[in-house]
Amino acid sequence: MRDLIDAVSSDSASPADIAALAVPESYRGAVVLAEESTMFEGLAGPDKDPAKSLHVRDVPTPEPGPGEVLIAVMASAINYNTVWSAIFEPLPTFGFLKRYARSGPAGTRHDQPWHVLGSDASGVVLRAGPGVHRWKPGDRIVAHCLSVELESPDGHDDTMLDPGQRIWGYETNFGGLAELALVKANQLMPKAAHLTWEEAACSSLVNSTAYRQLVSRNGAQMKQGDVVLVWGGAGGLGSYATQLVRNGGGRAVAVVSSAGKAELARAAGAESAIDRRAEGFDFWAGDAPDTTQWRRFGGRLRELTGGDDPDIVFEHPGRDTFGVSVYVARRGGTVVTCASSSGYDHHYDNRYLWMHLKRIVGSHFANYREAWEANRLIVRGVIHPTLSVVYPLTETGQAARAVHRNEHSGKVGVLCLAPREGLGVTDPALRERHLPAINRFRPPGGTEH
Repeated sequence: MRDLIDAVSSDSASPADIAALAVPESYRGAVVLAEESTMFEGLAGPDKDPAKSLHVRDVPTPEPGPGEVLIAVMASAINYNTVWSAIFEPLPTFGFLKRYARSGPAGTRHDQPWHVLGSDASGVVLRAGPGVHRWKPGDRIVAHCLSVELESPDGHDDTMLDPGQRIWGYETNFGGLAELALVKANQLMPKAAHLTWEEAACSSLVNSTAYRQLVSRNGAQMKQGDVVLVWGGAGGLGSYATQLVRNGGGRAVAVVSSAGKAELARAAGAESAIDRRAEGFDFWAGDAPDTTQWRRFGGRLRELTGGDDPDIVFEHPGRDTFGVSVYVARRGGTVVTCASSSGYDHHYDNRYLWMHLKRIVGSHFANYREAWEANRLIVRGVIHPTLSVVYPLTETGQAARAVHRNEHSGKVGVLCLAPREGLGVTDPALRERHLPAINRFRPPGGTEH
């Protein structure tokens, strides 16, 4: 493995050098185990600890099949689907792997008693399977997380509508929180030359998700001047949404949970921010929605926007916020929703939707074209990574725990084969131009955990 690390870390290694490397028979990955999938039964969600269920251990290296690529993973990142997998909510992901196995020979090897997690990665192509022509050993890449066979006509207008689409590292095995990973060739995109491995690794899932929700014809189709309410505006997903709103000529109002996060949201481009905790906004009274808080929140929004209600509500917390999201959207406005990190059981008053002609748009990750366009903004230095802290692969469980407890801002990164932070930059001039924006989510004095 040391020869492999040296080669993929080198700026001088040629494609032939990479292709000549011996691929190890096994590699280290962050896994959950089928035998432990009931370990948190009887505990409330907040009390479940990903650090107890995530293990780093050796697993066999898969051989890339037709249309597949084996990559050396330099860095990865924690997404909320890693947390869900690690606490076995809403159900253990081993059911996804068994379902994939029933789809045919390509899926069979994904059904294992261990599940390598991770839906982000930056790294280097090691091997390309039959039928892969665009990518070759030595290419520096990032991977997005849409895995799709495209055997159904339903997916050929929008691959997210294909009944066979899966999220890599969540509904498939061999994910990115590992030294190696198996992906489809159409998951690959160019790595931004001005970013380090860990910075490049942290954006693909959240940036692409936010791009589809806000910008794409499949989402809210944001236009210049739109007021956009962004829940979690300094978090992993919201921090990219805030940047996209600013870059697209919109006006972002970020909702955050601390004064420090409010400052980060403003630095990312929010016109204003609401510190939900400081202002005492709680939209539930026991088990019932508190509509008096909906009205108070709507009034606060109008104070900040000069009387305007949001054209778009960027909704992803779910149960805690969905009712107020529907309430505060302007007449004819759009609530675009994904994830539901606070719960899937949404409650809202349909009168505010139906009588005010509002729309709810469901959104889930992004198709390849949307992911490519979102990545192009990263490559050009228009949208910047929001990496705040980096853990080693051996502490993936602790990293997932920090996300589960909302102890982070922006994204939480994980070093895989990269021996330390700061490696992988091949365009230092572009980096120098954008360094203040790249570093705004990172505390002074280093970020490695």
